[in-house]
Amino acid sequence: MILQGIFMENPDDLAAGIEITPQFERFSQRNDVFSRAFWDDTVRSAASQAFFASYRMETIPRRGDGFTQKDFALRNASWLISDIMTDRFAADGRREGFQAPISNDTPVAVEKVRFETPSDAAANVKKAARFFGAGLCGVTGLDPRWLYEDRVDVRDMSKAPLGLPEGLTHVVVLGHEMDQELVRSYPSALGGAATGREYSHEAAIVMQLAAYIRNLGYQAVASMNDTGLVIPMAVQAGLGEYARNQLVITQKFGPRLRFSKIFTDIPLEVDRPKRPGVAKFCDICTKCADACPVKALPVGPPKFGGGRSAIQGVKKWTSDAEKCFSFWTKLSSDCAICMRVCPFNRDFRSWPQRLWLKLALSPARGLALWLDRWRQGRLKPAQWWSRP
Repeated sequence: MILQGIFMENPDDLAAGIEITPQFERFSQRNDVFSRAFWDDTVRSAASQAFFASYRMETIPRRGDGFTQKDFALRNASWLISDIMTDRFAADGRREGFQAPISNDTPVAVEKVRFETPSDAAANVKKAARFFGAGLCGVTGLDPRWLYEDRVDVRDMSKAPLGLPEGLTHVVVLGHEMDQELVRSYPSALGGAATGREYSHEAAIVMQLAAYIRNLGYQAVASMNDTGLVIPMAVQAGLGEYARNQLVITQKFGPRLRFSKIFTDIPLEVDRPKRPGVAKFCDICTKCADACPVKALPVGPPKFGGGRSAIQGVKKWTSDAEKCFSFWTKLSSDCAICMRVCPFNRDFRSWPQRLWLKLALSPARGLALWLDRWRQGRLKPAQWWSRP
């Protein structure tokens, strides 16, 4: 990691599949492609402005299946709870959950609950996470490499300090499953409701769990897309493995997740990263890259580098963020074709799918890829609406 100009590595990097160089740089959130759409003329356009406006009441429905008024209505309604939380302090420059951490709505209790061991504390927090509705929960130590170099003041898109308190030591990472049937309808505004629903769900869950930890007497800062890169945190917390489609593949939900996180100082036992074989499968599979309409995903091996919206000094599969976002603006909705076509996008509650997973994570991965041709294809949005 980089601390005061010194290059260091995390002992778990190899297990997590993380490879960095001395040229590593912490990421400035101002360079995120969504932030750039407000200040960078190479990304900002009339189409990008219309894209953001479409998430309110300025949608322009069209006749295509999945892009009617009812499709946009469901998508926009799915974002409502997230939007209410996010807009609370936007006038002060903090679009919380996206460009700033979420403010504490409850104080830290004066008296601390003492757990016998860090393992007991972790088990307690994970049980509370499940109660509030999280599909997955893992714990990792706070790795400063993945914190943003700065956050964005949304009043003028300038750089601002992160605003995290001192003394934070751990990150609780939460996974939230997206609706499988809606994911099957991508690309469509209807499919976008799967994204919005989980942002609204995760907003409630991460805030509630953070409040619980504060009531135990410890600091807890709730966070969604803000403050740091959650993908490497989720990998370090043992929730899954990084894939060609830029997503974390989990053994419970495949790629169909949104992630949130809580920065805390409660002493917790950390989980360890696991590499069961997803990357090896991705080495022989390019379905996400082949299906991408604008060819924004890489077809070759992981490598260093990438554009302005990519973290530098990390060897990984990296998308062309500008191409990806440009397609989103044309759709007036988010695109998750790469998630839909991913062979790991399955319901692993059934034994045939669990058997397929064992094949995919074994030397027989080639057979698993061949068998994937019989997986369900895209669901037409009209079919989703017509089902009971």
